[in-house]
Amino acid sequence: MSTTTTESPTTLWLSSGNGPISRPILPHPPRDALPSEIPLIDISPIFSPHLSERTTVASQIRHAATTSGFFYMTGHGIPTATTESARRAALDFFHQDEESKRKVHTSLSENHKYKVGWKGNEELRINPFEGRDQRESFSWRYDARYDPSVGDVNDIPEEVVAFLKTDADGFPWTKTGSVPHFEEAVVRCWQAVLELGRALLRSMALALGLEETAWDEKFTHPDAAVALNWYPSQQPGSGEKDMSIGSHTDFQLFTILWQDEVGGLMVLDREGQWLRAKPIEGTFVVNFGDYMQRITNDRFLSTVHRVQNRSGRERLSMAFFFGFNLNESCGVLDTCVEEGEEKKYDEVSCFEWTQRRLRAMHQAKTE
Repeated sequence: MSTTTTESPTTLWLSSGNGPISRPILPHPPRDALPSEIPLIDISPIFSPHLSERTTVASQIRHAATTSGFFYMTGHGIPTATTESARRAALDFFHQDEESKRKVHTSLSENHKYKVGWKGNEELRINPFEGRDQRESFSWRYDARYDPSVGDVNDIPEEVVAFLKTDADGFPWTKTGSVPHFEEAVVRCWQAVLELGRALLRSMALALGLEETAWDEKFTHPDAAVALNWYPSQQPGSGEKDMSIGSHTDFQLFTILWQDEVGGLMVLDREGQWLRAKPIEGTFVVNFGDYMQRITNDRFLSTVHRVQNRSGRERLSMAFFFGFNLNESCGVLDTCVEEGEEKKYDEVSCFEWTQRRLRAMHQAKTE
């Protein structure tokens, strides 16, 4: 016997680069996502010498991008040993006493506005309309000195260097000596995902009707950051607005997420139903960001997501964020505008877009 509910949808508010926006939330509890809702894509053919095989994967990515904005990724080529080493090192870091972690607090960085370093529990509030995030986080941004594809850093063009905000003394790594293997393990994982991200971006270009190398010059020194997030378990009686990480969309092109077996990631579908993106061993989760949605004229979806960890266990995730060089800009792609349609968005630089997102978030907190 089926039952119906007379409850009305509630409203979820979010900050965006265009001011506060809302999403309807259905009065149903979260459920597991179906394979059709968050598909599993074997991306190994993107490394094939055959264009037909690379095109097949690009088509699958396009379908996921235009229907849910999320997919699981297998066949990525990153060894389990690499992610496992980074996971163990991250847990060793977060399990330290607070005094040790505070040595790398974001506020101690020369470029603290870029959020390099550690933030404590409830210091972050990614959704200004919800409670403070129940998590600790360690963040690190792109540093050309660690990019294997960069030769002499002194040869980087000045217009690029102007946006590479790295600390001269190597902060935060110079302050993580209490966990001596931390830097090596995390950087090695970041380098592997950086290479994968560049390959994925070429596949995404192909998915959008462009040459695979169309964006190569925009991705030489990308806005490629990593956030290690450690989530203590929330109490079962926690309020609906008490999140491990609040409801939000990502800023840039796409995100590659490694999550442990605990789970807690939820994705909001178009109807307003929360879907649990349960961990699948050996995979990464990929989702698209606001800048990608913008340049595709809303073809590729930047989907709302959040984390609630009420498992009774600690949870760790590693999120790798990808965007063009911050000095670069991109307008709406001609391949995403059909006859009779208009381009919905003006061209904006990646730096200005990220700053607009940050300003909007902080303004919403103030108001």
